[in-house]
Amino acid sequence: MDRVVLIPPHAGADAAVRADAYASAPLLNCLLREVAEPLGQSAARRTYRLPGVDRLLRVRGERRPAEPEVYAAGHWHHIGHTELVKLVSEELRRHTGLSNHELPAEMIDSRDAVAALLTARARATAPEDPYLRSEQSLITGHPYHPAPKARGGGPVAGWLPYAPEAHARFPLVLLGVREDTVVEEGDTSALDALGEAPPGYRLLPAHPWQLGLVDLKEAFADGRLVRLGTTDFDAWPTAAIRTLYAPGRDLFLKFSLDVRITNDIRRLWRHDLLKLRRTDTAVRSAFAAVPGPAAWLSDRGYRTADFAFEELAVLVRDGLHGHLLPGATPLLAAGLVEGFDGSPLDRTADPAGWWEAYLKTVVPPALTAFADHGVVVEAHLQNTLVAVDADGLPVQALFRDAEGVKLLAEVSREAGWERLVYCLVVNHLAEIAAALAERRPGLDPWPAARRELSRHDLPEIAALLTSPTLPGKTNLLLRWTGADGADARYLPLPNPLAS
Repeated sequence: MDRVVLIPPHAGADAAVRADAYASAPLLNCLLREVAEPLGQSAARRTYRLPGVDRLLRVRGERRPAEPEVYAAGHWHHIGHTELVKLVSEELRRHTGLSNHELPAEMIDSRDAVAALLTARARATAPEDPYLRSEQSLITGHPYHPAPKARGGGPVAGWLPYAPEAHARFPLVLLGVREDTVVEEGDTSALDALGEAPPGYRLLPAHPWQLGLVDLKEAFADGRLVRLGTTDFDAWPTAAIRTLYAPGRDLFLKFSLDVRITNDIRRLWRHDLLKLRRTDTAVRSAFAAVPGPAAWLSDRGYRTADFAFEELAVLVRDGLHGHLLPGATPLLAAGLVEGFDGSPLDRTADPAGWWEAYLKTVVPPALTAFADHGVVVEAHLQNTLVAVDADGLPVQALFRDAEGVKLLAEVSREAGWERLVYCLVVNHLAEIAAALAERRPGLDPWPAARRELSRHDLPEIAALLTSPTLPGKTNLLLRWTGADGADARYLPLPNPLAS
């Protein structure tokens, strides 16, 4: 069941209206968090002032704001997504003194992508596997990004066949790379089992979307690359889009994708690949020592070609089966927030008990890795899998993506803690808590969160539980000002943990 709580009741099956609502919610979240000044709240709506344009804006709902209206000529007027983009753009021009022509286009592209996804999804068959359903459920996407579904502005036919939200599945393209041009590090043996390369070549799988984005004519012409067909099995795109899962092989493969998705062009950048072994080894060692069943899905190694180091890079990641508790079903944490058919949030008879189990599953390993091993896992919604038992109760957390990990040997403890708090508390626990409370009115999830955090003997915990604010990432301002996607900037948000 796809949750459509942000869709106005009168929208019906109109894909355009639904697309406007889906695309407006995260943009409004950004605007209200980063720029707007709250004025008050009635039973149904919250009202804000936009200081740059000196306009009043009101919305319905909290977690996913909807039905934006502006006040003009003595009346409230509903605005659609296109008008909202214009309003946000003018507000940001006055707020920052800077112009930006790219981001408004991305906002429109994101909305148009949602419309295409809704149409395609209505015709597609969802996977039977609840894990894959959870990975492919994210129609809204990042709830605090102005253009979470932008796909580079290209034609729909170029990206829709590879979209997880449309329940895509497809074979990988197999290339042969001349042996003297191969660059690899770590354990890449799983790649050699995908097919057979001719003498003098090594096997290299490729994402078909990426092959359409890069120019490799010269390498094919001079024999450094040869085409070897496709795999005899399909791979499923996960929420990360460029990371694919082959269930029959229990194998994750992460590719470069020369498309801006949220804040970054999604390449496997050389500098990240060159430090991959050091980072992944540190995290694997940390999780091997962490008590309990939590697991790290190791980024074992990568393979590429020296003439297209970033463009053709593929990263090999652990599968699920060697890590999962017997009988447990993994689910993407972000999918729990978005909603999908079979979500345990929709069927638990004991939401308070479910939440306590969730906290005990997710919080201790992330805090222990930080406190005892100096490892800051990027424990946000899209990098955390939560395995549940037959009753839907959380029993295990699995974390992934060495690219987002920080080591305290390389960053300050203060910076590492801020990042952990943002990823784990603001991006992750707050969203799960809100989704659970939305389904179970009257449930206050924060006392249990305070109790769980209090159990951990870190010097930073006392300040976390008493500080009036938490760090919130400013994705809208980050993108508008053209800052590097990795250059996180935070603003203070009200801290629900503070008693």
